[in-house]
Amino acid sequence: MKTNNNKIGIFDAQYRALTIGIILAVTTVAFEGLGVTTIAPKVAQSLNAIHSYGWIFSAFLLSQIIGTMVIGQQIDKNGVYKSFIISILIFVGGIVIAATSFNMYILIGGRAFQGFGAGALLTCVYSSITLNYPDGLRTKILAAFSSAYILPALIGPYIAGLLAEYQSWRFVFWLVLPFIILSVFLTLPSFRKLQTENTIAPSAKRGEYKEIYAIVLTLGTGLLLEGLGLIPDWKGIVISVAGVLIMVQPLRKLLPEGALLVKKGLPATIVTRGLFVACYFAVESYVVLALTNVKGLSADVAGLIVATGAISWSIAAWLQSKFDERDQGNGRIQRVMVGVALMIVGVALVITAMGLSGNGIVLAVFSQILTGFGIGLAHPTTGAIALQHAKASEAGTISANVQFVDAFSPALSIGLGGALITISGTFGWGILTGIMLALSIQLLFVLFSFIVSFRIAKKDRRLQI
Repeated sequence: MKTNNNKIGIFDAQYRALTIGIILAVTTVAFEGLGVTTIAPKVAQSLNAIHSYGWIFSAFLLSQIIGTMVIGQQIDKNGVYKSFIISILIFVGGIVIAATSFNMYILIGGRAFQGFGAGALLTCVYSSITLNYPDGLRTKILAAFSSAYILPALIGPYIAGLLAEYQSWRFVFWLVLPFIILSVFLTLPSFRKLQTENTIAPSAKRGEYKEIYAIVLTLGTGLLLEGLGLIPDWKGIVISVAGVLIMVQPLRKLLPEGALLVKKGLPATIVTRGLFVACYFAVESYVVLALTNVKGLSADVAGLIVATGAISWSIAAWLQSKFDERDQGNGRIQRVMVGVALMIVGVALVITAMGLSGNGIVLAVFSQILTGFGIGLAHPTTGAIALQHAKASEAGTISANVQFVDAFSPALSIGLGGALITISGTFGWGILTGIMLALSIQLLFVLFSFIVSFRIAKKDRRLQI
């Protein structure tokens, strides 16, 4: 529904129920994600698998790719409601498996189920935004999407840290279940209505094999990361090369056409987003590891430091929606570039903080605030730019493109960081050197993101609110 009334907002009667449902669903996923980031070092130590630290995140994110693609196709074919139900059930199953795991392999399996469910769930959310909100309201709902991280950011990492420090990291997974039940109870009516009123016909150009490509890409990425961890053994090199070769064709199929060549418009938008998202989540993961295992801070204090970045993200996301409303979307590209530039400074500062003697809390907090504020400007804005390219019959496909890079890029970057830590241990360099190498790779990613952002072509259009 489109109208010329500029005063209509996302909490007006026609959007209110869906808006609340979206915020609750995202809050649930956010709480779980921020909590696991805080407890991951404890989990790895408890299960005697610090060498598999990166897989706690990569298993989640790689399976999220499959969930994103599978549900993205099903939404275009069958609508949102059934897809949402399936997503929630798989997500809950993964939480139960992770909470009851007694070795790292079982935990990784649980994280894989969680990732599938989370990717599917967020794709449902993006599709509902595309189908129900006009362009002028999309940055507002995407800002609310980001703001759904505020409460989890305020209490999630700290509570998770306290539980891991004084009770058990398993309670962090169980704690999510009540939020899921509340989210389902309040969200299902909205998605049921969305199903009956907005079911869309399958696109004639819909890729019928994207689910297979997602599985093959996950396999190839897993081989690459596992092989890198075996270096300098020649088998590791062979496995890594095989992984890269397997990844090429699926990437061509799963990314928008021209993305590998960084063509202007949607391809450059997706690549820019993928690179800065990869940087942010990998930095967040390895900063927690450095603060607890190198700097000697407790898990709850490390959680509070991570929380500053998430809160800063939410504030910046709210500000960019105000800027977008004021300039009618004409400054979106500039906001992306400013956001990525702030992230570059933030990552450089966190590398400095980890390399200095002492605990580096002040500099770490400041770096997290800068990095969080930067992604808060760029993340919802690139989402809005990408959604401008969506046609009604391709809502699930474009939503899946966005969610794909949000899952694949940090899975790769965190996995690369984990491989560097393993290599550092193999050569006897120590965990600090491995973490510094992992963070340096992220700095390269965000620098490249800034360069690519110059190719986000402005699309001529008038916002309809």
